Amino acid sequence: MPRNEKKTGQSASPRKLRVGELVRHAVAEILSQGGVHDPVLETHLITVPEVRMSPDLKLATVYVMPLGGKDEKPVLAALEQHKRFLRGEVARRVNLKYAPDLRFRIDERFAEAERIEKLLRTPAVQKDLSGEEET
Repeated sequence: MPRNEKKTGQSASPRKLRVGELVRHAVAEILSQGGVHDPVLETHLITVPEVRMSPDLKLATVYVMPLGGKDEKPVLAALEQHKRFLRGEVARRVNLKYAPDLRFRIDERFAEAERIEKLLRTPAVQKDLSGEEET
């Protein structure tokens, strides 16, 4: 199930998706331009694949992944440390009534995709995919 769908199967509103994309672009731009002066963040390239907004648009869950998947905990700690600065920068770049509070999470989709790829490359699955039957 995609992250933007509720457990009831309803999809996210277009406004939540649009605001999430605006916040994602703002955070990615701030991080790529070196707007945060932190030794950990300055030495890592960080991707921001998704931002999920709460229904009232006051909370943004920002999914991040350091390039290569290394040093996730120090990067997450540095982002949490500079959360207030990032919130202010997002407020300046995105025109909203309230600046959303930022919550940072590591994006697990890359690890999950790698796990599925490894599973698909196993001999048992390859045998099933090639159409060979065991008798």
